[in-house]
This record gives sequence, C-alpha cells and structure tokens, in this order.
Amino acid sequence: MVVGTSSHAGKSTLVAAFCRLFARAGYRVAPFKAQNMSNNAAVTDDGGEVGRAQAMQAMAAGVPVTVDMNPVLLKPQSDRTSQVVVLGRARYQHDARQYYDRVAELWPVVTGALDRLRATHDIVVAEGAGSPAEINLERYDIVNMRVARHASAPTLLVGDIDRGGVFASLYGTVALLPDEDRALVRGFLINKFRGDPSLLDRGFAMLEERTGIPTLGVLPYLDLSSVPAEDALEWAERGAQRNEETVIDVAVLRLPRVANLDEFQPLIAERGVNVRWVAAPGQLGEPDLIIVPGTKSTMADLAWLRERGLDHAIQSRRAAGTPVLGICGGFQMLGTDVVDEQGVEASGSVAALGLLPMRTVFHEEKLTRRVTAAVARESALWSATDAPGTFDGYEIHMGRTVGVADAPSFTIDGRADGCVSADGLVVGTYMHGLLENTSLRRAMLARLAARKGQRLADSAPPMSADQAIDALADAVRDAIDLDAIGAMVGLSLAIR
Repeated sequence: MVVGTSSHAGKSTLVAAFCRLFARAGYRVAPFKAQNMSNNAAVTDDGGEVGRAQAMQAMAAGVPVTVDMNPVLLKPQSDRTSQVVVLGRARYQHDARQYYDRVAELWPVVTGALDRLRATHDIVVAEGAGSPAEINLERYDIVNMRVARHASAPTLLVGDIDRGGVFASLYGTVALLPDEDRALVRGFLINKFRGDPSLLDRGFAMLEERTGIPTLGVLPYLDLSSVPAEDALEWAERGAQRNEETVIDVAVLRLPRVANLDEFQPLIAERGVNVRWVAAPGQLGEPDLIIVPGTKSTMADLAWLRERGLDHAIQSRRAAGTPVLGICGGFQMLGTDVVDEQGVEASGSVAALGLLPMRTVFHEEKLTRRVTAAVARESALWSATDAPGTFDGYEIHMGRTVGVADAPSFTIDGRADGCVSADGLVVGTYMHGLLENTSLRRAMLARLAARKGQRLADSAPPMSADQAIDALADAVRDAIDLDAIGAMVGLSLAIR
C-alpha cells in the first residue's frame, strides 16, 4: 500500500510506476483505491465509472480497468455535496455527514472488491487518499490504514519535499498512527526532490532512529505533463506558453466543476498550440478556438458564466467567427435551455447560450459507456474526408439532448451524437476523449491553421500516455530500493 503525508504527495503516480514495474517483472498486477474523490472519471469496458487515476494505473499494469479497482468514487457537485458512485454506478447525492453515515455499509463493498482483485492477481498496489493521520476522520476511514490492516499490507509513506517540512510530515504522520497501523509502515519515500540527495542522509538517519523505519528512496522532481493527471487543475496553468512558434491559440473555460479536463493534455503538448484557461471576459481575447469543457454541474456553471459575463463574451466571439467546441456538459450549455424536472442537479430550467438548436433534459439514470465514433457532418473543425474513419472515446452524462437529429456532429456506434450549427462554427458532442485521438486532434488543428492562412510545422506526435508511464517507471526504478520492496511482498523483482 502507498499512503502519503498529504494530498498530491505523489501517491497516484507512484502506484502507476509500481504497477508498470511489477508488470515488467512478469507479475499480474492490479491497482486499487477504495475511495476516490474526483470529477475526472473513466469508463470501464462494461460501462462502469471509476476515477481516471485508476484507469491510468490499470494501463500501467497492462490490464483492463474494472470497477473493483475503485469501488467508491465521490464526484463533487457543489461545495457541500457529491454524487456517490458505488461499483461503477451512481447511487446517491450526499453531503459529508450523510456519506459518513454510510461507511458501515460501504466497507463490505470495499473489502469485497479488494478480495476479488487479490484472488485474481499476483499483487495489488493499493493507494490511500489524503493522509492516513486525519485523526478527526479515522473512525470513517475506508481508504487508508483500514485497507492496509484488512490486507496486512506492507505500507510505504510518501512525503512531498517540494512543499517543505518533509521530515516533520513523515515523523508526525507516523507518530499519530495507532500502534497496529504504525507497524505496517515499512518504508519512507521522498518525492519531488531537486538537488543532491546525499544532503538528506543525516535526516534519514535521524528519522530512522526515531521511528525504526528506513527511507527507501528519493525521487527527483519529474515532468509529469504527459502522464494522465488525476487533478488537471494542478497543471492547467502550464498550458499558457505562447511564443514565436505559436500558430493556434485555444481558450478553455475554467469552470468551477470542470470534469475530465485531463483530456486536453495532448492538445497542450502539441507544438505550435497555446492553451489558455479562461475565467473572465477580459481573459478571452481573440482565440482561434473556444472550448467549453465538461462539468459535473451544468446549471450551476451556467450561472457562474453569466455572473462573470462570459456568456456574452462567448456569444460575441462566435458572432465574430470564432469556432466553439462544447464537450458533454459544455455541449449542453451551447443549446437553448437545460431542464431538470427530477432534481438531478437543481430543480427547474435555465436558459443556455443559444448557440445550437437543441435542448437538454436531465434524467436520474446516468449513461456511462465506451464508444466508437466517426465524423458525421462538415464543420469548421472537421470533415469526414480529413478526419480518421473512426476513433474511440467515452460518455458520462445524465442529460438527454433533443433536437440534434438533423445536424449531428458525430455518429457514435451508429447513432447520432452532438450537433453542428448551420454555418459549422459551433460543434457539440457528448463524447469525451476525442482530442486524445492524434489523427482527429491534428485534423482539427490543421483546419484551424488553414482558416488563418497558416499551417502547423511538421512534428512528431507528443509522447503517448504509455510512453510517459514507461519513463516514469524508469525514473522510479532508478531512485528506490526495489529489492527491499520486493522482500516486503515476498516477490523477486527482476525488473527491466
């Protein structure tokens, strides 16, 4: 098990690295996170919903992602409430107290999922959440040391030295754990270090004197921009890199409840493309493309747009000829109105941006599925002639949109999806992941450049997620004591 002194200590990426390293050694390995909180979700082959981090870790392990790898997923809908997804299906909408009242019934779900994975894999790499020393929440724990106790799992504690105070964080975390949990912590890892690791040696010695726990490695500060991110807003600010090579300028709305923003990482990595995150009209400028991304709360984020005047700014840019792309919740915002008669988000109806001739009605049943699609109609972004024949993606939404049959943007598994405006400038779709398809993404960029009488310079495609995970695994392999970790789990880690 991998736990951290805090959120964002590097647990998710380390689990991915261990999954890849164990898989290279010839073991069948699976990731596991009992409870995740994220609006970045992935869809399993059978239509279940899990955290994107667990899908990335499953990719690292070389196995299909399943709902057992993330049996409980919390998707924040407001500052106080979350949708609770259990074994891949949306079950409840709860605030924190309501959720904590359910942990007794969720614990058997967690242990059942973990036991199934352990029965079918040589090793399971479990990930904690936040810190295992949240002493005010210990009685509600179903994701940290209670999981380690259930599996008698040797546990690694990771500290982020880039935040400062890493020795105090490691020592304090262990000191706050009860004896039976402290006994499971078998090693420390230091993450995100810049400089000469030998400068830390005295600290390691003193830490082991006080705790009896050795430090098993110091990981350097790594560029993880090509590794699928769990919390995309951590790297979002790195997108604005306009320079003399910039040909295409893309503005993505930074919605409060943005979902699956990690799907734009490949776009950010393209040479000659500048991606900016926009939260106010004055930031919009004159982009070559505006993207309204997915959101967990379409109606609330529509209200947020209006409060800031972004609705008028987008409408003005569209009138001036700027293409607009809406994905999932962003697609819903581009229609005439959004109706919620069943109280899925917020009862009632709201006017949308009016850029596409369609309307959305929310339903209690969520649609989650992996899909194969093709371009259905000419637009400012794509045509059937310059786009690939088919490409893969996924859907996660509770709305049903009507009025699109005459002008669909794509066909998904043989049915109409999305909508294109009469002049082709506005495109909407329910499909996430379309810009992760290299051929489709580059076809769009070529069209946007041609609208300006320019072209993008030829360049190799950005590093793939699989290549990025390989590079991550190599860096972890070179920085930690794999023999000690192999001994903990009774496996020989002859890792390439």
